[in-house]
Amino acid sequence: MAKSKSAFKSGAGVWLWLGVALVIFLLDQLTKIAIVGAFQLGESLPITSFFNLVRVHNAGAAFSFLADAGGWQRWFFTGLGTVAALVMVYLLRMHAGQTLFCLALSLLLGGAVGNVVDRVLYSHVIDFLDFYYGTWHFPAFNVADSAITMGACLLILDELLRVRRAR
Repeated sequence: MAKSKSAFKSGAGVWLWLGVALVIFLLDQLTKIAIVGAFQLGESLPITSFFNLVRVHNAGAAFSFLADAGGWQRWFFTGLGTVAALVMVYLLRMHAGQTLFCLALSLLLGGAVGNVVDRVLYSHVIDFLDFYYGTWHFPAFNVADSAITMGACLLILDELLRVRRAR
């Protein structure tokens, strides 16, 4: 017997999406642990002509937004990430049968929780992926940031496809 969308809402489907988020979270935390164990703050290891592994700490949000705000931003971004994670878990439970939407939310959830854990434990986020061209460097980021970016792109794609189907 095929499962209906309401059967997915009951919990069976939500565990798959929470599992995806857990994998993202674990990958994020394990890579950060490896970087902290291998690098001193500010230390860099060239890998290619356009990529370094580097250990940097970001007390702010994306692109170090509010990094020098005096400390209040730690708790603001922790609270914001926590509320966002709770909303995403609710949405996953309500829409567990919508594959693309839930994949996007799972990536966002795993990344958000990864960065929230950093803020709670260290008062900053550990970033280590450094892409550059010549002297121009894209701001360093981590696995959580990558997952958040991919999740946001998939949410946009999901919405565009939904609007297209509605026509």
